[in-house]
Amino acid sequence: MRDNPISPTVDFDRKGVHHGHLKLPYSHDASAWGAIMIPITVVNNGEGPTAILTGANHGDEYEGPVALLDFVSSVDINDINGRIIVVPMMNYPAFQASRRTSPIDGGNLNRLFPGRPDGTVTEKIADYFQRTLLPMSDFVLDIHSGGKTLDFVPFAAAHLLENKKQQEACVAAMRAFNAPYSTMLLELDSVGMYDSAAEEMGKVFVSTELGGGGSTSRASVAIAKRGVRNFLVHAGILKGEVTSEPSVNIDMPDQGCFTSCDSEGLVEFCVDLGEPVRKGDTLVRVHDTTRTGTAPRDYIANIDGILVGRHFPGTARMGDCLAVVGVPT
Repeated sequence: MRDNPISPTVDFDRKGVHHGHLKLPYSHDASAWGAIMIPITVVNNGEGPTAILTGANHGDEYEGPVALLDFVSSVDINDINGRIIVVPMMNYPAFQASRRTSPIDGGNLNRLFPGRPDGTVTEKIADYFQRTLLPMSDFVLDIHSGGKTLDFVPFAAAHLLENKKQQEACVAAMRAFNAPYSTMLLELDSVGMYDSAAEEMGKVFVSTELGGGGSTSRASVAIAKRGVRNFLVHAGILKGEVTSEPSVNIDMPDQGCFTSCDSEGLVEFCVDLGEPVRKGDTLVRVHDTTRTGTAPRDYIANIDGILVGRHFPGTARMGDCLAVVGVPT
């Protein structure tokens, strides 16, 4: 397989705190010999493990970039025993455009792993993580939120894995992150995900969903900042103690957790995030906006639990995920 064209301007093995870029050549109308410059920081001190911290895997999710930019600007090298590789804006073209996917090639980075070194811009980014960065790591934290189209109760997440020892390590790291909710996350489709790529390599992987709506809040950023430090302390890379607050454990047993839209129209939520629901309760009403005098389409809960995720925009289309119910355990 050919080499990836991305070249780092930082030395991953050099001691200290080093800020630079992942330089991806990109020829386009405005710059024939141009490049996409993806910001990166490497913090290296001592002989401990390596952690990769990422944000903006989807470009309209901002808690990760805020927390990680804050961390790299304030980290004290004397508190580090190991190496931290920080890419605050993983899909940088999407982040610059405030979009979930890249404006260059339409690529959804979190569905394109393992990527291709000779592929599109987004495939090249995925391939660099797959073949260069992930193999360096022991711990991986990828900070997500709902972006412009979803909103969530703030949770850290791990997945069910065939390797139960690895799963236990992921769950322990998830609990150390210490979001208000800790979720065993069931994905609608895990093919091509960064999560799957890291887990298949045996890494300790934690993801999050920390709110949504295409913006941040003081509370969601505070959760992200505390979680980053807790994750690194748990990994044995950052000195200190894990700070612990109550966290609700959430399970997602099957696809009944998800409610999808099979109509179009104006959304009326009947349950707020974090509120309990019973099987058969109406979660959402979708009103027909093409005519008056028609009854709304009601969407009901398939299981008992709490509302952990919801569609964010005021209107919905066929195929949209309207609601996600999780089960407190």
